[in-house]
Amino acid sequence: MLDGYGVTHVFLVPAILRRTLAELELHHPHIARVVTHGEKAAAYMADGYARVSGRPGIAAAQVVGALNLAAGLREPFLAGSPVIALTGGRSPATKFRRVYQEIDDLPAFDPVTKLNATIDDAGRLPDMLRQAFRVATTGAPGPVHLQIQGNEGQLDLHETDAEPLVEPVFGRVPPIRPVPDDQTVRHILRLLAGAERPVIVAGGGVRASGAGAELVALAEALRIPVATSANGKDTIPGTHRLSLGVVGSYSRESANQAVARADLVCFIGTGTGGMTTHFWAVPPEGTPAIQIDIEPSRLGLNYPLKAFLSADAKAALTRMLALTHSREEQERAHDEQERTPDERERAARPREEQARAGDGQARSRDEQTRAGDGQTRSARREAWLAEVEGLRADWRARYREVLTSDAVPIRPERIASELTAGLPDNAVLVADTGHAGMWMAQFHDVTGPGQGYLRSAGHLGWAFSAGVGAQLAAPERPVVVFTGDAGLYYHLGEIETAVRRRANLITVVNNNRGGNQSKRGFDRAYGGQGTPQSRELWTYEDVDFARIAGEMGALGIRVDKPRDLAPALDRALSAGRPVVIDVHTDIEVVAPLPVSS
Repeated sequence: MLDGYGVTHVFLVPAILRRTLAELELHHPHIARVVTHGEKAAAYMADGYARVSGRPGIAAAQVVGALNLAAGLREPFLAGSPVIALTGGRSPATKFRRVYQEIDDLPAFDPVTKLNATIDDAGRLPDMLRQAFRVATTGAPGPVHLQIQGNEGQLDLHETDAEPLVEPVFGRVPPIRPVPDDQTVRHILRLLAGAERPVIVAGGGVRASGAGAELVALAEALRIPVATSANGKDTIPGTHRLSLGVVGSYSRESANQAVARADLVCFIGTGTGGMTTHFWAVPPEGTPAIQIDIEPSRLGLNYPLKAFLSADAKAALTRMLALTHSREEQERAHDEQERTPDERERAARPREEQARAGDGQARSRDEQTRAGDGQTRSARREAWLAEVEGLRADWRARYREVLTSDAVPIRPERIASELTAGLPDNAVLVADTGHAGMWMAQFHDVTGPGQGYLRSAGHLGWAFSAGVGAQLAAPERPVVVFTGDAGLYYHLGEIETAVRRRANLITVVNNNRGGNQSKRGFDRAYGGQGTPQSRELWTYEDVDFARIAGEMGALGIRVDKPRDLAPALDRALSAGRPVVIDVHTDIEVVAPLPVSS
């Protein structure tokens, strides 16, 4: 069944489903068994695999490690990523007898899964596994947990006559694309056309739907600026003239400023959560909004809606674009019909002949109607786009110096700038949360539609393990992780996993010998100023991660000067093995705080 659903990797901490793993090697050797050093890392690898491939990632652990796996499922649950977790479970014959390592951990999976179920009969394995794939991929994607009887899932030793029926359509996100109704789409288009300062906010649902191209085409057709959530950052290149950047708490100032000024916000594929809206300050609560989401329960959750669609993002954007072009064609046809024969004859003449004819450039009937109080909608939209471009230009001017800084120790902004310039057209950047997420959201740009961007939904240490899974899912694409030393420490042992599984991942470590995102908070706790005692709570020893990587079989590169960043990245891209680029940075540099106006 795993083979039938297109599974290529299973991430696990043994021992779980021993017979199944042996059968995979014997009869389906193309499905790799990736043994990790921790259950959370297995969940994170499955998550990274799922986000890059669009296929559910499979993670597994025996009963004693189930709670660790549940902790790892928090990330894909919050990010909307399809991960299927398989764990061992208690046996009816030994329940309540204090069997070694056994505890009822099933309730721990309830808050972090879309489906949390047990399998106690071998005959139920096929239909429950089908249901797991179906639930994980439909609607808003998310994790599923199946607890299989036996501390190591020994139910796979039993015999059954049940048929291993497979539904391949549920092996990829999205399997079903709910389509919008034309009446609502036309209403939304009228609202967007009538707004003076509209903004689109695109989220992870757009990237999961594969709708980036449609998003950009619609924004261009309607001339509306686009901001993204951190999870939707790669849905529009940051270098596009209509791109505002990431909005919210981990944001670019110009994005927050523009969204805060909007008189209509169209949310597409985002749940309008606290991080994307800077806790509902950007845009301010009460701002008129439109929302398009595949999950109906999210519609209108945090903002009053002028209109909404429960639809797949790609289907909705495709239809909006088609009706936009259709409306333009109808308007042109209508204008042509309203002209007199003499007007049509003059319109057919060459431009210079029209000028000689007498009345210069005639306004169309539609333009006259829209003129209103002397300022056309087109002119108002041009004014809004000019204002947005001014915000973008001001931001670039303000941070140009740090983005190109030659300071030693290195500034993190310079790393972000080098990654913007140096990543190949098909690269995937995987960013950790905390300061790593802030640096990348604010100062890094996706430069083309072929690049991918994955970002932690809030769990420090996720990025490195997720990067391993992403690289195994897409071995033909360069995968680059950006994390800090605080993030890398969580799953440092997985460097060995990357080497063993030949996951040629590039990891760029912002090594400032501490978790300095906490600097401001602990300074406040100690009277507003840093002290040796406060620094004990967020600083570490100076560690050479390049050397550690080398000892584990990876290539380690230490970088102390900004001019060495680009050559290090070039070397890593051609290394053909896992690489850790250990960049020593300024511990005193903290990310700019988000603005709300």
